[in-house]
Amino acid sequence: MSFRVVADTTVCQGHQLCQGEAPDVFGFDTAADVVTLLDEHPGEERRTDVATAVKYCPAFALSIEETD
Repeated sequence: MSFRVVADTTVCQGHQLCQGEAPDVFGFDTAADVVTLLDEHPGEERRTDVATAVKYCPAFALSIEETD
């Protein structure tokens, strides 16, 4: 099973905690002060780090969608 990372930039508050968990998946747009996705479909080996970033996002701006 694979997954897709979703970032809702309308609720992102720019805390950047996600970058600490998965810097190869999450970037940051300093001009807009919001998260960017560097890799929307990371490999399964990144799932734990991405799930941690989703869990600890203070603004609840991140989610994981399961894909086939």
